[in-house]
Amino acid sequence: MAPKLIALVGPTASGKTRMAVELAQLLNGEVVSADSMQIYRRMDIGTAKPTREEMAGVPHHMIDVADPEEDFSVARYVEMASACVDDILARGKLPIVAGGTGLYIDSLLSGRTFAPFQPETGLRQALEEELAQDGGEAMLARLAQVDPDSAARLHPNDHKRIIRALEIYRSTGKTMTQHNLETQAIPPRYQAVTIGLAFAQRQHMWDRIDRRVDEMVAAGLEDEVRALLASGLSPRCTAMQAIGYKEFTQAVEGLDSWDSAVETVKLRSRQYAKRQLTWFRRSPETHWLFWEEIPNFGSARQTAAEIAQRFGVG
Repeated sequence: MAPKLIALVGPTASGKTRMAVELAQLLNGEVVSADSMQIYRRMDIGTAKPTREEMAGVPHHMIDVADPEEDFSVARYVEMASACVDDILARGKLPIVAGGTGLYIDSLLSGRTFAPFQPETGLRQALEEELAQDGGEAMLARLAQVDPDSAARLHPNDHKRIIRALEIYRSTGKTMTQHNLETQAIPPRYQAVTIGLAFAQRQHMWDRIDRRVDEMVAAGLEDEVRALLASGLSPRCTAMQAIGYKEFTQAVEGLDSWDSAVETVKLRSRQYAKRQLTWFRRSPETHWLFWEEIPNFGSARQTAAEIAQRFGVG
């Protein structure tokens, strides 16, 4: 039997941080973050990283584990997070995987494996040069010759995924489609009871997101962005493409006004929340808890604990 844990999911600003802490306190648990931006050091305000006070003495894992200069992959997250989960289980505690990055959570729970990337071979660089010379249409056509299923799902402008699919085939001899099918055949690494947090009325979610952005600005997000840029961090690196950092970098560089950047961050945060909900709603097994305008954490904590106990955890 696969070990059991709780997965706490939902869109941005839905209260996952507080709920995870309250459940951990109630059920003798520890939190494993599943947020693709909270992994980065020195990026605290714009990622809504929990403060020491918000952690309330509950151990949190997978926060501040990489530098912003790094390209942090899903494969690396699964490797590190699974080690955290296994350690928590070995100490007789309950892992609570909490976050809004659906791909991280799904990959961790399934135990998904990833085709290796070996930068020393120079294959990816060669493929990127090939694409620059021949274009996306030609590269997609080459992919279609060896992996028609993957090619059919991709657009010629999706250069990153086209290159990755060709890289997998040329380095392993297996297509991405074959690799994914083999991975899906592996039994899940963990059994999870998944609890989702959302608002009953979408406008309440929009309002909460807008307030959070205003709070980030008031807390000093501009200073945080300026400090990252002053440290020599490239504004084009992956970490700085995150919502909030990209827009405010443009404001710092004089490419947009600060007020306009704030409104853009609010808009893109709302759009991101919609995409998160779409992702998490794919699973019919998620137990959803819906907030009214003001979340009632006491009631939700009790309901979530009862759901977990029926599942056999807690």
